[in-house]
Amino acid sequence: MLVLAGDRGPDDPVCQAAGVAHKCLAPVGGRAMLERVVEALAASGEVGRIAVSLTAPGLLDGLPALAPLRQDGRLRALAAAGSPSRSVLRAVEELAQHSENPFPLLVTTADHALLTAAMVDHFCRASRATGAEVTAGLTASAVLLARYPQSQRTYLTFRDERYSGSNLFALMSPAAMALPRLWRRVEQQRKRPWRIAAVFGPLLLLGYLLRCFTLDGAMARISARLGVAVAAVKMPMAEAAIDVDKAADLELVEAILAGKA
Repeated sequence: MLVLAGDRGPDDPVCQAAGVAHKCLAPVGGRAMLERVVEALAASGEVGRIAVSLTAPGLLDGLPALAPLRQDGRLRALAAAGSPSRSVLRAVEELAQHSENPFPLLVTTADHALLTAAMVDHFCRASRATGAEVTAGLTASAVLLARYPQSQRTYLTFRDERYSGSNLFALMSPAAMALPRLWRRVEQQRKRPWRIAAVFGPLLLLGYLLRCFTLDGAMARISARLGVAVAAVKMPMAEAAIDVDKAADLELVEAILAGKA
């Protein structure tokens, strides 16, 4: 299990809103987001050891509630790299160097403040059922907006529905590493959008832009492009799509936890 907890420092809008130096320490319901995420993972029967990728690994020292997990050897800190994909690649390499088999590897983020053990259990079981090497959790707009119509999310639009990412990914075997390697190439080209087409293939991008594909159809085409089976796991919980990227998200999560949303 890997939690991505790197950040952009105190200039991050969540840091500014919460008055903290690191985003993962922003309090939600009176507790740091990272603490909430790790405890949700630890409560899942699907999760064994947990690694947290941090800009400053020493941040775990300031979360005494997590000390028992560290003392049991179940929780450890790793140094983050310069981007999510590079952090995943570094984490897998470091875990392997310590004679730990990192696969299957569940990946989530420290700003998934509403994460629950039930979400983790559902995602892991559904991921195995797909038979794919890589899975990603997605939440349909109908599910999210039926519960939280005020939520403003970014959606991937397909022929059948719009879906919001749920910050849950599974890399089932070493073959799955093709995806973070591909994403690293996309990150490197983010200032040259025309080159992203060369990464995914122009036909795949054009088909997506024209909404030619259903979600499952798009996954099949991505699988063919990568040479690795990729599948989407549809999350039935609206909260799975709500992470904390901005001050408004922080307010919404606080309201949900207080039963006011």
